[in-house]
Amino acid sequence: MAENRASASGGEHAGEYTEGTPCWVDAQLPDVAAGKRFYGGLFGWEFEDGRGGRPDWARLRGAPVAGLTRKTDGRMPTVWTVYFATADAAALARRIEAGGGQLVTPPHPDGALGTAALAADPQGAVFALWRRGSHAGFGRRHEPGTFTWAELYTRDTQAADVFYGDLFHDALFGPGAEPDFGRAPLSGVFPAEMPPHFLVHFLVGDCEAALGQAVRLGGRVQVPPFETSYGGVAVVTDDQGASFALLQR
Repeated sequence: MAENRASASGGEHAGEYTEGTPCWVDAQLPDVAAGKRFYGGLFGWEFEDGRGGRPDWARLRGAPVAGLTRKTDGRMPTVWTVYFATADAAALARRIEAGGGQLVTPPHPDGALGTAALAADPQGAVFALWRRGSHAGFGRRHEPGTFTWAELYTRDTQAADVFYGDLFHDALFGPGAEPDFGRAPLSGVFPAEMPPHFLVHFLVGDCEAALGQAVRLGGRVQVPPFETSYGGVAVVTDDQGASFALLQR
């Protein structure tokens, strides 16, 4: 596993986010109702139905922690996507392209919630940007059942450090930075043919117990538990094919 990982802080209520901080995650699923059953059973999430075209929101103890979106095009992947905070999505999109990345979906308003964009880094890993409006992002993170880490699995960690270090310097390397975003080589965990990708990690108190529950709910273990510098990790695929990780610290 690569270096460039820092431990995240303990459980917290979210507020404002430094540019480059993971501030939201959502899953694009063929069947949102099935997704609610799976993730509700796994993490204890409750759900608020989307209004005005926004995704259904998962809540934990009343605070938003993730979104579930119905996949409208069968050619689209069934995935979890991580959103990085930005104060200016258009300016950051220009910097992504200048650094060798690509825009999949240019910055666009999501009603009053904020502004979103979808991008790919020079090696093809897809991530999203979020400029807050009425929706700041996570209401809780770094607590059991919530987002706690995003790991980029890539073929060239040094190139990734250059790209993201320029893009998100303060969040990753600035004074007092406590990033919850790391980079690692694909070959350390996944087959060589796996494309570069971000893996969203959710915190759990007991990884083995959570794995058992995921399997009972119809998921499967993609990568059995292994140790990293930031905790014990197992990679899981839900009952529709979206991959994510369970992290025990």
